[in-house]
Amino acid sequence: MAYKEYKVLYVTEGGLGTIFLGASGIPIKRLEATLNREAADGWTLVFQFVEQKRFLLFWKREAVIITLAR
Repeated sequence: MAYKEYKVLYVTEGGLGTIFLGASGIPIKRLEATLNREAADGWTLVFQFVEQKRFLLFWKREAVIITLAR
């Protein structure tokens, strides 16, 4: 299927939970709200992956990178 337009979103886990608890997980409610809002505008989820990157000096935190198309 050929898409005419793409959009990339970046949803990260919370920074405070990462610092105080070591990890806090992907915010599912925020991810769900973001996807529902974009779907209402006609966007379709094409691809997603979880990225782990350095946070400040000592921590790592996860983020979901989402590619939408319409």
